[in-house]
Amino acid sequence: MGSKKIGVLTGGGDCPGLNAVIRGIVRKGVQEYDYDFVGFRDGWRGPLEGDTVPLDIPAVRGILPRGGTILGSSRTNPFKAENGVRRIKENLTKYEVDALIAIGGEDTLGVAARLTDEYGIPVVGVPKTIDNDLSATDYTFGFDTAVGIATEAIDRLHTTAESHMRVLVVEVMGRHAGWIALHSGLAGGANVILIPEQRFDVDQVCAWVTSRFKASYAPIVVVAEGAMPKDGEMVLKDGSQDSFGHVRLSGVGEWLAKEIEGRTGKEARTTVLGHVQRGGTPSAFDRWLATRFGLHAIEAVRDGDFGKMVALQGTNVVRVPIAQATAKLKTVDPALYQEVGVFFG
Repeated sequence: MGSKKIGVLTGGGDCPGLNAVIRGIVRKGVQEYDYDFVGFRDGWRGPLEGDTVPLDIPAVRGILPRGGTILGSSRTNPFKAENGVRRIKENLTKYEVDALIAIGGEDTLGVAARLTDEYGIPVVGVPKTIDNDLSATDYTFGFDTAVGIATEAIDRLHTTAESHMRVLVVEVMGRHAGWIALHSGLAGGANVILIPEQRFDVDQVCAWVTSRFKASYAPIVVVAEGAMPKDGEMVLKDGSQDSFGHVRLSGVGEWLAKEIEGRTGKEARTTVLGHVQRGGTPSAFDRWLATRFGLHAIEAVRDGDFGKMVALQGTNVVRVPIAQATAKLKTVDPALYQEVGVFFG
């Protein structure tokens, strides 16, 4: 089976656990299948421009606990580049690459699905998004770490909120799905959790805040960056878009704090966790999951099972069509959100 060469890339936003996937792929691929590997730098930009790094066992030594990705990442969309597909094909031929493993979220994997289905380029996908919003997998790595970081931040904010008896608004990541807000808000004992799936009523938020003060506690409001008020629009950082057409979010926390202060007369402050959530060392669970994803991805390559993505369902790692996995986002079930509502106010 030897002498096959496999390309590996990481696309989209970085997150803890990417290096663990790369390590799992290379260790098993070299030791069990005698494959060679080449790393493509900065997501789809690598195969587009022929930018590579050597990827062998010494290259993956010691990277398991490291956050980020040794291959670099970007939000490059090859379908927006001139002759993008042709250039990728030419570079794969030039570097004698037999198959690609693409590690990324809906955008990176959306490209992977098209390259396999429409252009016959053999790609296997590994799901990566700290938002945990890919429908075919129960969990994505990076999510557990992000929730842990957000929960610790909320824990720390409780003491300072109560020292000053002020409202603290914590803005966490979550463009279309409120999983981080829901999990960290519940784990951190937040008094209000606002998610993109349910538009919120500012008056209701203020009522919860006021009732919390009546009980002599300072309220913590956790809000996902994509959450929206009932009678308003999404709050944007600026008008810029990436090559997949996504706008930059951030600002809903600041906006909400001003509204709360103006309507309740109580001082409100905002903490935007931003990139802190996706930096640093991965949790034990994320290292475990990412490593298993890597091992199963290289098995899919060996089996020639392209156009598939590895996914966690229950405790089993399975394969699902990439196109199916990226077709629909996994969002928070209204019943689940209602369940935690008992702690609001």
